[in-house]
Amino acid sequence: MTDLIIKPKLITKENFKKFGDMITTANIKPIEINNGFAKRYDGIANLNTKKDNGESTISIFSALKRSFPMKINMMEKHPLGSQAFIPMKETTFLAFVAPEGDRPELNKIESFIIPKGIGVNYNPGIWHFPLISTEDMNFLVVDRLGDGDNLVLHDLNKENITLEFQI
Repeated sequence: MTDLIIKPKLITKENFKKFGDMITTANIKPIEINNGFAKRYDGIANLNTKKDNGESTISIFSALKRSFPMKINMMEKHPLGSQAFIPMKETTFLAFVAPEGDRPELNKIESFIIPKGIGVNYNPGIWHFPLISTEDMNFLVVDRLGDGDNLVLHDLNKENITLEFQI
């Protein structure tokens, strides 16, 4: 049995890029649209949902607040498509991830604090714990819809993995 205590670090584009995209408008030059009443920010995430004839779908996940410290008893991955989480109001949430592979490599697990105004997009095949919200709220989720096995679960109940975080 492995004993691990994981403490999340603040997300940046650089420290998260091996897992996916940090969804933010920071450092992106907008295009002015709608006669100057709006700005459009392109290229903020690389959606990848077309494998095996998949298509992109938008959902709303109603997430419940998590309590900390939190036992990590499983991880999941979506080998056929990316998955983006965008909070529908300003909030802080957490990502708990491991690189792509046959199973999560415990020594490569990382956790990130996603501050207000930011979202994340996991690359296909990235191991992650399901949505970790710090309050009851809705998230806009963009992921893959289609045939094929796009959900792989890995049981971590035999491990002693704890996520520590102070709200």
